[in-house]
Amino acid sequence: MDNWWVNALWSIAPTVFIGLFFWLVLRLILRADRTERRIFREIENEERVKAGLPKRDD
Repeated sequence: MDNWWVNALWSIAPTVFIGLFFWLVLRLILRADRTERRIFREIENEERVKAGLPKRDD
C-alpha cells in the first residue's frame, strides 16, 4: 500500500509544481505591470505640474 501512495504523489507532483510555477510567473508579471503603471502615473503628474496643468486623478 505504501508503494501506491508514493506513486500517486509522484504522479501528481509535476502538475502541482508546474501550476505553482505558472501562478508565480503570472503574479510577478502582474505586479511588475502594476508598479510600472504607478510609476508612469507619478512621472506624468510631475510633468503635468511642471507644464502648469492639473494632475490626473486616475
